[in-house]
Amino acid sequence: MFSGIIEEFATVVDIRHDRENIDFTLTCSFTSELKIDQSVAHNGVCLTVVAIDGDRYVVTAMKETLDRSNLGLLHVGDKVNVERSMLMNGRLDGHIVQGHVDQTAVCTAMEDADGSTYFTFEYPLDVEMARHGYFTVDKGSVTVNGVSLTVCRPTDNTFQVAIIPYTMEHTNFQDIRPGTVVNLEFDIIGKYIARLQHFS
Repeated sequence: MFSGIIEEFATVVDIRHDRENIDFTLTCSFTSELKIDQSVAHNGVCLTVVAIDGDRYVVTAMKETLDRSNLGLLHVGDKVNVERSMLMNGRLDGHIVQGHVDQTAVCTAMEDADGSTYFTFEYPLDVEMARHGYFTVDKGSVTVNGVSLTVCRPTDNTFQVAIIPYTMEHTNFQDIRPGTVVNLEFDIIGKYIARLQHFS
């Protein structure tokens, strides 16, 4: 489980295909603190550390993960938002994030907000998925590339988020432009409520 508070970004240093899986080798400042089998969120996707070699570590993404996320679009040199799993003895600064990406969205616009930046994202409208809680609500939570954010101006298949300068500097939002594909995880609480309504 994660909070959506990004620790830093890791850099992709190698990509290897193994049948339908992809092994990503990355480097970041806390590689020496990682352990084999540890869970780390990469752009919001929970992946298991499978190897460590000096300042580099390896995680594997399977086909289902690649189909639902933007990880298959990564190239060597790309920055990836990373967060280690949440400690249960601390404050929950973001919101409850599972690391189970639901789908991707595309950035359609950026707008200056006098110091901060509004990003607009659009995702395919699927009415059946929306009935199961895959949607956004005004002032609700959403995870974009692993970052816990507050929703602004939602429609059936778009929403905005406001990114402050600190978040821009310390996450890969600095590389997002119109046309960039990002990972979405909708709020788990909304999914549970939608599921409960199904049985009422």
